[in-house]
This record gives sequence, C-alpha cells and structure tokens, in this order.
Amino acid sequence: MTRTVFCRKLQEQLPGLAQPPFPGPKGEDIFNNISQQAWDSWLAHQTMLINEKRLNMIDMAARTYLGEQREKFLSGDA
Repeated sequence: MTRTVFCRKLQEQLPGLAQPPFPGPKGEDIFNNISQQAWDSWLAHQTMLINEKRLNMIDMAARTYLGEQREKFLSGDA
C-alpha cells in the first residue's frame, strides 16, 4: 500500500515519497509534507535552474541558492 501525505505544495492528499530525500530535519519535513508528484516537479525545476543559471554544485553559494529556491518552490511561493 502506498503511503499518502497531505502535500503542502499541491494542497491535496497524494502518494508520498518512499524515503526522505536527504538526512536531517529538512529531509524529514519533505518526507512528511511533500508528495512524490511535487518532489518530481521540484527535481525538474532544480535541473532547469542549474542549467539556466550555470550553477556549479561544488560552490556553497550555489547549493545555498538551490536550498532557498527549494523551500520557495515546495511551499507554493514559486
């Protein structure tokens, strides 16, 4: 049986992630409050941001920027 969550981004009950996307409190928050559909949308958006802005993922500023964008996107602000 698929685990469901009330998705904060899409505002409906949907299948959730199989596991947290990364360790720690932010990963747990995403696991508990974001659907697989919203997470897949974020991954596509993240790829677009990395490519269009030519982000270097070794650079801490780029990773911080993506983290901020992820929070905006998943909260429904973007």
